Amino acid sequence: MKKVINRQEDIIEEMIEGFLCVNEDLYEKLDRGVVLKEKKDKVGILTGGGSGHEPLFLGFVGNGLADGAALGNVFAAPTPYNILEVIESVDSGKGVIQIYGNYAGDVLNFDMAAELAEMEGIECKSILVRDDVASAPLSRYEDRRGIAGDVFVIKLAGAAADEGLSIDEVARISQKAADNTRSIGVALSSATIPGLEKPTFTLAEDEIEFGMGIHGEPGIKRTKMMKADDLTTQMMETLFNDYPYKKGDEVSVLVNGLGSTTQMELLIVNRKVNQMLKEKGITIHHNDVNNYCTSQEMGGLSISLLLLDDELKALYNKPAYSPYYVKNA
Repeated sequence: MKKVINRQEDIIEEMIEGFLCVNEDLYEKLDRGVVLKEKKDKVGILTGGGSGHEPLFLGFVGNGLADGAALGNVFAAPTPYNILEVIESVDSGKGVIQIYGNYAGDVLNFDMAAELAEMEGIECKSILVRDDVASAPLSRYEDRRGIAGDVFVIKLAGAAADEGLSIDEVARISQKAADNTRSIGVALSSATIPGLEKPTFTLAEDEIEFGMGIHGEPGIKRTKMMKADDLTTQMMETLFNDYPYKKGDEVSVLVNGLGSTTQMELLIVNRKVNQMLKEKGITIHHNDVNNYCTSQEMGGLSISLLLLDDELKALYNKPAYSPYYVKNA
């Protein structure tokens, strides 16, 4: 498959170098990661996972967001020692919160890195994002994987840490954000991993995969392509059936592209999302339409809802900045 790369084994290193070429005033490079140059006297926020989902994860290192990101190979977890290097770099003596998606390799390696950090006297807590409602039924919530909901959790964790809260309080708020987030995705076409000769899966021209994961994990069903409003209705009803949203609730909305779906298509979906939420009497506090958690050039999108309470809303309103994510106060 065609990719604009040099050697396959140099992809991550060269990607980070290219990122720093345009952002060298904000970041410094680690072996397989980036951290903010300015270390603040607060709880450190670390995120990370496999590469190939850009701008997640390195693009969510910024002011009011994560302080550092550990990066693995494409669709593969970073090593424990790469993660540990980021932990050491973002720790100011007040502990570190790790935020990552619930995937076996990530859980294993981030847990091992946390144990190594604890041996060095660095307190480390982990928040697993499990927002993908298609990956397991509610009765097996602990098995769910993380997708674009990472964006909400990183945003709120970063805001809480910037408030000077303790590691226990930042962890509590981050966990509440993760628990209050639900997402559903759909794939129209496959991603291709650099170095592989075939796509990760195949779909006929008139097929879609409902509930597809960001690494090509199978969804709930494979069905025929449909109109945008019909597709959005099915996606939203899946979210409504999973979480007890009610009239008077307030949510933040993210319509996220998976790599090759155009902004025009995402906006058409967003229109229907807004209509359905308003019909249910649910207030939209903030609405974002962007490509944040991608899957190389996969065609498709995800819809994420974050249920807000007064505490989360106040933190969500705090400003944040990275070259790929801006939230004004």
